Amino acid sequence: MSLKQKIEKWFYLEDEEEYEEVKQPTAREHIQAVQERPVEQARQKVTKPTQKNQQSKQQKPNLVSIESAKKTAEVYLTEPRVYAEAQEIADQLLQKKAVIVNLQKIDRDQALRIVDFLSGTVYSLNGDIQRVGTDIFLCTPENVEVGGEITDYLEW
Repeated sequence: MSLKQKIEKWFYLEDEEEYEEVKQPTAREHIQAVQERPVEQARQKVTKPTQKNQQSKQQKPNLVSIESAKKTAEVYLTEPRVYAEAQEIADQLLQKKAVIVNLQKIDRDQALRIVDFLSGTVYSLNGDIQRVGTDIFLCTPENVEVGGEITDYLEW
């Protein structure tokens, strides 16, 4: 052994390559593997792509109809008589529906409680609540945008 080999051995500088032996399956092992395969899997029809099938797939463009992609927005109208109906209004907002709430037929204290409850619901949904008339509110979830503006007018 040369001096160089002794130093390499001492400092482990030799190439220590580990080789894994890959065992090739024998014919008998291959037959056993095929026999162990489930019968259902063996019965499945395997179709090989032909040139005609490949051409027809290439010729079909990926088109989506605008009509099928369009989803209609819904507006729910409500006129609650008691505070307990606020939960039903919140459920409509959770279903991503805009809600118009008419609070003209309920006493003032309960109307304020409903507006407070709906404000919290709309806030949690990243939505918006707007006054559109005397004691009439429009509550919208995040997916509904409201355009335009209604100005308050002075009564003389």
